[in-house]
Amino acid sequence: MKPTFFSRYEWWYHTAVMPVFLLAINSYFAGKSYFTDPHVFFVTTVLGVTCYWIYVIAITITVRDVIARFPRVDQTVRRLTAMLLLVGLLISLLSGFMVWAYSILPQLAVTMDLGTVIPVMIAGIVVDIFICAVLGLFYSLEQWRKNQAEIEKLERLALQNQFDALKGQVNPHFLFNSLNTLSSLIGADQQQAEDFVEDLARIYRYMLQAAKTELVPLQTELTFLTVLARLLKVRYQDGLQIIQPSSAPQDLLLPPLSLQVLVDNAIHYNTLSASKPLIVRIELTEDRSLRITNDIQARHRTLSATNVGLRGLAAKYETLTSREVVVEQSGGIFTVTIPLLTHSE
Repeated sequence: MKPTFFSRYEWWYHTAVMPVFLLAINSYFAGKSYFTDPHVFFVTTVLGVTCYWIYVIAITITVRDVIARFPRVDQTVRRLTAMLLLVGLLISLLSGFMVWAYSILPQLAVTMDLGTVIPVMIAGIVVDIFICAVLGLFYSLEQWRKNQAEIEKLERLALQNQFDALKGQVNPHFLFNSLNTLSSLIGADQQQAEDFVEDLARIYRYMLQAAKTELVPLQTELTFLTVLARLLKVRYQDGLQIIQPSSAPQDLLLPPLSLQVLVDNAIHYNTLSASKPLIVRIELTEDRSLRITNDIQARHRTLSATNVGLRGLAAKYETLTSREVVVEQSGGIFTVTIPLLTHSE
């Protein structure tokens, strides 16, 4: 089983380097007998593996301690300098230990003297430079991955907060307009006023439920939109028409209040009148999307895809799927296409 002490990259690197280390060090100490004498091969291989992992663990602990002391990007020079010096010293000591370990094997004619230790130390220092470079690369890669994950997490939180803030802006605005409409109905048509209050209660009941869930069935949103359309019809009369599917597959999902955001966007940026009504069409597409279109009857402001409503909805979708909200403006028609999701996504 892979030791949890090492990262995946460190584990694969050390495992790949070990045969090279064994071949080089045992050829140096045992000579031809390493390849011709099975007993020498076995004993030196066991000793070489032991020395190798002592090297690796000791160097890894040292390097990680240096990284912990100098973790920042602006400390790179100090970090690398400390790694080179400390690992170089450690390799020198371990080289002496390894020569001593091989010298006590009766099968080998290894002597514990400077003539034997110095070549091993020089080779170790060369390896030191290479190890520091590789471990530095591993550290930089791990830091980059952590930074990317943190950035993505912060972006998702920011986008979610943006959409939540949008819903908080929509509800008071909608309530204010609805109460104005209701006040005008009370004296003119009591029955219509009662129906209006019932629909308004359904709307806010749905809004409260929507605040507790991330996705709702498309059919539920269409039912909500039917009630919303009745309220808007009272206010705008023949100035607004909303054409929508009567039913939808139950497995298709979308963020709650998406349709309210899109209808509100169309109303906000266009003029409405009985002589030139604003027609909002909602259609299912074959690629599991919902297309919302309206004629451009722009107010004084220029119709734009960068308004708060569409930005917030697009932000919400970025936290849910790789499929994007598509906004198009062509031939006097403004179109927003939003993906429909399923539980498997």
